[in-house]
Amino acid sequence: MQAQASIDEQTRLVLNNVRTILNGCGADLEHVVKCSVFLLDPKDFSAMNAVYAEVFGGNKPARTTVATGMVAEGMRIEIDCVAYVPRPS
Repeated sequence: MQAQASIDEQTRLVLNNVRTILNGCGADLEHVVKCSVFLLDPKDFSAMNAVYAEVFGGNKPARTTVATGMVAEGMRIEIDCVAYVPRPS
């Protein structure tokens, strides 16, 4: 991830990566029921939240957001999601 990327860009990239992983499992963002968002800087919350709301639309899952240190330099956000896809009857 580019160190110069804004929180908006990083949030969009992370959520697009989540979508790609879900698609590989036969799911999509509409199946996400819970997200944990980890921010390097709590001041980034508003900008992250705007992108999060745009990407999830009217189907916003439950969310916990915390400020914490990051594993890699340049990372400003990490998102962990839980999704549920009902089995066909």
